[in-house]
Amino acid sequence: MLQNIRDNSQGWIAKTIIGVIVALLALTGVDAIFTSTSNSQDAAEVNGEAISTVELNQAVEMQRRQLLQQLGRDFDASLLDEELLRDAAMKGLIERTLLLQAATDANFEFSQQALDQVVLQTPEFLVDGKFDASRFDQVISQLGYSRLQFRQMLEEEMLIGQLRAGIANSGFVTDAEVAAFARLEKQTRDFATLTLKADSASVQLSDDDIKAYYEAKASEFMSPEQVVLEYVELNKDGFFDQVEVSDEELQSAYQNEIANLAEQRQAAHILIEVNDSLSDDQAKTKIEDVEKRLKQGDDFAALAKEFSADPGSAANGGDLGYAGPGVYDPAFEEALFSLNKGDVSPPVRSEFGWHLIKLLDVQAPEVPSFESLKEKLVRDLKARQVEQRFVEVTKQLEDSAFEASDLAQPAQELGLEVKVTEAFGRDGGEGLTANRQVIQAAFSAEVLEDGSNSAAIELDPNTVVVVRVKEHKKPERLALDQVAQSIREQLTQVRASEAAKANGEQLISTLRSGETSADQAGQGQTWQVTEAATRSHEGIEPVVLQELFRMPKPSDAGRPTFAGVSLNNGDFVVVKLNGVNEPQVALSEEDKTMYSRFLASRSGQQDFAAFRKKLEAEADIERF
Repeated sequence: MLQNIRDNSQGWIAKTIIGVIVALLALTGVDAIFTSTSNSQDAAEVNGEAISTVELNQAVEMQRRQLLQQLGRDFDASLLDEELLRDAAMKGLIERTLLLQAATDANFEFSQQALDQVVLQTPEFLVDGKFDASRFDQVISQLGYSRLQFRQMLEEEMLIGQLRAGIANSGFVTDAEVAAFARLEKQTRDFATLTLKADSASVQLSDDDIKAYYEAKASEFMSPEQVVLEYVELNKDGFFDQVEVSDEELQSAYQNEIANLAEQRQAAHILIEVNDSLSDDQAKTKIEDVEKRLKQGDDFAALAKEFSADPGSAANGGDLGYAGPGVYDPAFEEALFSLNKGDVSPPVRSEFGWHLIKLLDVQAPEVPSFESLKEKLVRDLKARQVEQRFVEVTKQLEDSAFEASDLAQPAQELGLEVKVTEAFGRDGGEGLTANRQVIQAAFSAEVLEDGSNSAAIELDPNTVVVVRVKEHKKPERLALDQVAQSIREQLTQVRASEAAKANGEQLISTLRSGETSADQAGQGQTWQVTEAATRSHEGIEPVVLQELFRMPKPSDAGRPTFAGVSLNNGDFVVVKLNGVNEPQVALSEEDKTMYSRFLASRSGQQDFAAFRKKLEAEADIERF
């Protein structure tokens, strides 16, 4: 426990801020922030602020990818409950919107310089321990962000982090609370136990006992409901041999491929940032002064180190590395791609301030030969045709299955084989019958009761099946002789456990009343004595330890208190509490600080959780 407290009491602010940044790549629903606002269909509205269906769908997809990554490749994606995913994603988006609104209302702010520092210190953007602009661009582009979008997202995350830290860090505890908690934490107990075994050999059961249990628990002795399915399977891979590509198509695809290759430009810049302390006019005047010095012959890299407000590039003479189109702010990019090698642009205004941009180098794209790309082009062209053909045949299969009274006709029309599964229940089976969508279809009213063919079920992007119930095995009551032995074993254990508990409770009653002394209670056994047991004492059954620290302190010396607890194996343990030890040990400053941080952190987390609930309770939330 002491180590747990120590682990949980380290720098709440640091955990909140740095933890958010380190986890940027795994934030659920974060990429839904920057979605098209042109979508007129909303999924929800929070205090008048809309959450679009696009945002919700992206958040759901992000959650799905995270879960599949955690569960591994072999996990069946169809087992994920779509409704649960959507509910969780919607809840997260609503909570995030409420927190952003609260942070805005509270006038929280996060400066551009502070954002720069967060970016520069994020481990995912470092190469050999230093910030790397190319690595930064690579990571955020994989996430689907431009630089501006990423900074906007990061700023919002920081605002929520400030709000969380502001509330959570306001938790406090008094010295008396710390002392009381420490006393409880350091408390030990002296006790002894007496175990009454669940004696199965002493239990006598008659045939009437077995039969009575069988009749009383009739619903427990039913054979499982099962179905046997017929199915036809459509696989995309089977269409590749059915399609061809011409030389003309290959040449056209090759030209399109190399036309998309873009040159990479190595830029350097000097940024004069527009912020609270520097107006637009002042920043423009300052960049013009820098421009004059350039024209007078000063070195661009030296001026960047001296004046640029971009800490990620200033130390490198303003060098931003190589990048292609679509990376920079539009105004910045337009100026950069209008320059010749070695040229410096006039002052350019971007979202962040005023820039001077220098084109250091241009890398022309390497054009691969037709032969080197031919295999890929053939595969890509065939894949497009196969995709179209697969969609068409899937629709044909679904239409044919809907109209047919069995699967023989659709199978014959499409040259497919009707296959049969093993019997399986509502918990599924193996292979195809482990798929959650197949199980749901098999036990649906339309397929199970009406005898219809199912709709087309997508097992994965390459495979579609249609299923039909061939045989329905309804639950039937199992014969007594089939279950008599299992009933005997179960009932014997139950009665042995009940007898041990009854004997134990009777013994506790006589011990408490004084009719039986502790020395007489052993019945041939001796009490197992433990001195100074802690709350995390090893070698003691957890349920016994839990019960021990629930027991009241003995009121008089020499008069122990008693309690009892049943173990999972049916045994009953009588617990005798002899004494409670509360050592009056003065806390060191280190321990006092540690306990205070732990308790304050716990209190702060509870406060923040209550704040979130309050926001939601008072909000005007409408789900569509």
